[in-house]
Amino acid sequence: MTAASRIYDSGYRRYDGARLGPAHAFRAVVTHTLQRVFGLHRPARTKVLPILATAIAYVPAAVFVGLAAFLPRQLSENALPTYGDFYGFITAAVLLFVVFVAPEAMCPDRRSGVLSLYLAAPLTRSRYLAAKATAIFIALLFVTLGPPLLLLVGLSLQNSGPKGPAGLALILLRIVGSGAMLAAFFSALSVAASSLTDRRAVASAGTFGFVFAVNAVTAVLVFGAKAPDWVLALSPSRGPFELTRRIHGEPPLQDFHAGTAALAGAALAWFLIGAALAWHRYRSLQVTR
Repeated sequence: MTAASRIYDSGYRRYDGARLGPAHAFRAVVTHTLQRVFGLHRPARTKVLPILATAIAYVPAAVFVGLAAFLPRQLSENALPTYGDFYGFITAAVLLFVVFVAPEAMCPDRRSGVLSLYLAAPLTRSRYLAAKATAIFIALLFVTLGPPLLLLVGLSLQNSGPKGPAGLALILLRIVGSGAMLAAFFSALSVAASSLTDRRAVASAGTFGFVFAVNAVTAVLVFGAKAPDWVLALSPSRGPFELTRRIHGEPPLQDFHAGTAALAGAALAWFLIGAALAWHRYRSLQVTR
């Protein structure tokens, strides 16, 4: 303190501003997380992966709409996939987003110590985790729901979409159900992986390794060891996408004989396991405020 410095008053003053409560804090975490996932207000290099993953998901829809516009109708109808088959063209984009982009939503908070600041606000651990999961779910909808919606709109404008209002409403309902199911499934998977480490690279590698390992094990058990068909439903890279075919009322793939109930049960089981693991990790996590 310099000689010219003076302290004229001291004491405690109550905060008299607006108190927006836990709901506002929840929305703020969701908004901030979405901005971080997509690299908004951040350096250009952080935008590369989310833009790349999103673009890969939308390219097939744009190509098929172009085929419907420029090819004769009979040829285009034979070239266009069904709405259930379409997810086979964007599987890589969805997995790329889950593996490399979604861990950005959670890992930096623990590594940088920001988590303690979040919990100093009117947020419990459960609300914080729910806000992060909600943001990842919304982000995943960009690659699980947006592309088939673009395909539906584009084909409808080319008179190659469903016939009549009832047909359009049914396809729309199935698209929304399929996209929401995939987003919820992979949100739980990503949240669980990110809860185990504060390093994004480790979370990405762990997610990729888990998906690859379970897919390989289930394939070996069913096709090599002749295990029951329902075991293949446990594959996180095949089961959910096969379930989208069933939601659209389409027949199963030639080598996929697991029943619809088994597919839905496996997806629900993985979702609950991922959610429970993340909740347990954050409940027992030591945070210094």
